[in-house]
Amino acid sequence: MSNDQKGILLIILGMMLFGVQDLTIKSMVNTGSLLQIITLRGLIGSIILAVFLKSTGRSFSVRSHYPLLAITRGILFPFGFLCFYLALAKMPIAEASALFFVSPIFMTILSRIIFKNKIGIYRISAIIFGFVGVLLIIKPQFENFDLVMLLPLLCAFTYSVSMIITKVTKDKDTTFQQTGHIYLGSIIIGILIYTIFGDYYDNIEGSPSLSYLLRPWIFIEFNIFYKLIIISVFGTSGILCLIQAYRIGLPSVISPFEYTLLINSVAIGYFIFNETPDFYSMLGIALIIASGIFIFIREKGNKNQIVTETSLRT
Repeated sequence: MSNDQKGILLIILGMMLFGVQDLTIKSMVNTGSLLQIITLRGLIGSIILAVFLKSTGRSFSVRSHYPLLAITRGILFPFGFLCFYLALAKMPIAEASALFFVSPIFMTILSRIIFKNKIGIYRISAIIFGFVGVLLIIKPQFENFDLVMLLPLLCAFTYSVSMIITKVTKDKDTTFQQTGHIYLGSIIIGILIYTIFGDYYDNIEGSPSLSYLLRPWIFIEFNIFYKLIIISVFGTSGILCLIQAYRIGLPSVISPFEYTLLINSVAIGYFIFNETPDFYSMLGIALIIASGIFIFIREKGNKNQIVTETSLRT
């Protein structure tokens, strides 16, 4: 099995884990604090990671050979998904996930600019078909455009940049160091934003997203605590899968398989939140699946490296 194929399998597994995480986060819109979730996910994730490394005889370190890039990723990754979860407070989970899936477009553009990857017409066509599938699902009506819809798009861009940085720093920073940077960034961003803006919660009216963001932190309710554990465990595992996937695979090849999260989101919307996909949504899902399978088959026998292991992307 090639590195790209292994990366694809890791992407699919990571998306499944993130589906459970997103479901749990959305279920806390009316009871939890998003900043608390982000902060504690980073803290608990760091503890889980440290225990795992200790048990396997390795040390836990957040030092980086690329400090500026590590700081950038540590800020962009949690900030982007903070935007995504804010959108979940107001949007259906399937629509928010669908908007996030412009990330392969961003990834392909960044790969072409930074990595100098040669993107063939077949792969471009497959990605376009996948994006058409996304549009069929969300059916945007621009005359009633809601600015909240920009939040998943912002998440998609920051996520794409973060994963490109992961590819840049993989030669010297380990997967576990890269994960530690993300968790440390989550803790700092969560505490900093809450410290600065937490007192404004009482002045918020009619904004589900801001209420979810700035709600006071709660530590003693079991119903909230066990959900935080679920979010942290599944989120940690998902991030590890993604980072390892982008360490070994080419972004322009493996990124379309993140569309599998959309399938999970539609299923969650249907079974948990009573959101029934219509004909166009099902057609969109079919296009997304078809584009991903096409790329997988197309790359199966391709041994050419578009980006070499020694490529510099600073």
